[in-house]
Amino acid sequence: MADKNDPDVALMLRVKEGDLSAYEALVEKFKQPVMNLVYRLIHDLDEAEDIAQNTFVQVWKTRERYEPNSKFTTWLFTIARNLGLNEIRRRTRHPADSLDETHPENDLQPRHVVEDFTSPVPAEAALNDELHARVEEAIRDLPEKQRTALLLCREGGVSYEEIAKLLGGISLTAVKSIIFRGRAALKARLKPYLKSGDWQKK
Repeated sequence: MADKNDPDVALMLRVKEGDLSAYEALVEKFKQPVMNLVYRLIHDLDEAEDIAQNTFVQVWKTRERYEPNSKFTTWLFTIARNLGLNEIRRRTRHPADSLDETHPENDLQPRHVVEDFTSPVPAEAALNDELHARVEEAIRDLPEKQRTALLLCREGGVSYEEIAKLLGGISLTAVKSIIFRGRAALKARLKPYLKSGDWQKK
């Protein structure tokens, strides 16, 4: 049971009662974390924006059924994750539609969607952009559970216990194993490009 004094839970309980100002505050606070998570799942900026919007539509539609049985972010990210996975399944069933809807410009998606960098000099910026692309590619290629667990942990600040619930009630040991394997896979994938935090020429 979540602490009803938790500010996020308290805010959602106000939303549950139909408080529009609380709903607007909730959207403002969580729209970027939800957008980050969904984008990293489906890698389509336009579709991620739609799914993030739909996530908050679902929050409003289902507000009366909300119960603080866990952290609010667990409940919210479950909605976002399920909508994102539904889109992935739809694309799998209808690959031709996915090709038609591809937006090449999304490969150059704004950095702030995922991570804010400092403002380096141009040469450093080019290296950061290339490294960013390599990291995104490596994350995208992870198995679904590893990718989701790592993103929830990194983007959402979700605890291992809450990730276990999000992944279908698996054990805490299983979550730790999934995250360990995901991090190991990323480290192995990026090893040719990194050395002590700096670029290493192949």
